[in-house]
Amino acid sequence: MDTDSTALNQILAAAAEVTMPVAAATPAERASWLGAAADALDAAADELVGLAVEETHLPATPRLRGELNRTTFQLRFFGRVLAEGAFLGATIDHADPDWPMGPRPDIRRAHQAIGPVLVFAASNFPFAFSVAGGDTAAALAAGCPVVLKAHPGHPRLSARTGEIARDALIAAGAPAGIFEVIHGVDAGVAALKDPRIAAAAFTGSVAGGRALFDIAAARPTPIPFYGELGSVNPVVVTPGAVWARGEQVARGFAASFLLGAGQFCTKPGLLFLPEGHGLEAVLREAVEGTPGQAMLNERIADGFAARLAELQAVPGVSVLAAPRQDGPDIAGTLLTTDAASFAQGSAVVRTECFGPASLVVTYSGQAELRKLLDDLEPGLTATVHAEESEVDEVRALLPALTRLAGRLLWNDWPTGVTVSWAQQHGGPYPATTAPTTTSVGAAAIDRFLRPVAWQGFPDVLLPPALREANPWQLPRRIDGDPA
Repeated sequence: MDTDSTALNQILAAAAEVTMPVAAATPAERASWLGAAADALDAAADELVGLAVEETHLPATPRLRGELNRTTFQLRFFGRVLAEGAFLGATIDHADPDWPMGPRPDIRRAHQAIGPVLVFAASNFPFAFSVAGGDTAAALAAGCPVVLKAHPGHPRLSARTGEIARDALIAAGAPAGIFEVIHGVDAGVAALKDPRIAAAAFTGSVAGGRALFDIAAARPTPIPFYGELGSVNPVVVTPGAVWARGEQVARGFAASFLLGAGQFCTKPGLLFLPEGHGLEAVLREAVEGTPGQAMLNERIADGFAARLAELQAVPGVSVLAAPRQDGPDIAGTLLTTDAASFAQGSAVVRTECFGPASLVVTYSGQAELRKLLDDLEPGLTATVHAEESEVDEVRALLPALTRLAGRLLWNDWPTGVTVSWAQQHGGPYPATTAPTTTSVGAAAIDRFLRPVAWQGFPDVLLPPALREANPWQLPRRIDGDPA
């Protein structure tokens, strides 16, 4: 049932009311809240996975159980981020009468929570990018109340996950109002427009994300909108890699773009192979030998069918591995074209096809490959499969690849996004609406913080992160030096 306006107003009012208490909680307190939520979700794993199977068509093992494990790991991981403390960016410049540009006052800078955050859950990851997923974990870790707009693809799972997470947070000492789930398109839009919401995060389609981004920007007081939208994720294979291990690369590519019925934002949608690669038979066998899988829902399956038909209609594009469909299970399709046809093709060949399809593009040499890469729109990832002996050739491609993506991969596949300190999951538009940020990894917390400088304040009035005694034992920069 969709959330009505009365209930939405109560939820937003409660989030606004607890903004200061949540932000004022110590990092240790917030870490304990996140740990309690993770424990509660783990304890309810059987129930939650069962609901997810019913609503998403995804298999319980290893997919959904693995994804739930990732979700609870994320919550605990942000507890580590809080304990480490660098996320606050605590910086102290003591007063200095001899500062070269004139006497310097005492000035201290640290990050603080931005305020209530609206999170739009994704359809394709019902745990890890949904109710208790990475955006929720990062915002709660930053000290922000969260209003979670559930995805209609798994409403019962969303409601139950929200209940478990909310009750665990409150039982661990978090104030009531810190976390609630809302349902319905109208409720999500109304919440995004509400002045009590200070930032929003989204994972989904380009069309949906752009519409929400425009709403956030058009508010009387615009707010940050962190949208993860579409991505083609090109893979470049050099002649040396084809010669040394072409079959291995071909099979790895097929496994990557077919994983989860191609419903990953990091699915490799383009494979650049040198002319005369000779891998057609291996690719065909790998794709046609992979069983089909039901897609998340009928709407997504219909959208994939329409998008695939558009790709197949592009002049110069042909089918390398023929599609087949047995009941609700949709098997993979691999298309192929040459560089000239790709260059002359419409935007259809350069934009994401969400589902189990990908396009092979053959190139004649380094110059042609670089031009193809220069013409691509940015995305989340760009991958190179090459040999150590080809470092000079690959080095020449790096400017194009770094322009394209936030994460570059060497002899690996993009459909695995670990949660870690160094992870970057983002990229220039249309991959995201905020290319300087990440939605996965320790730095994801930065999206929900804003810096504040305190000039000349007495120690007793400073936030704990900036007091001389350093009561939270944070890493800090003092007078230009790490301390």
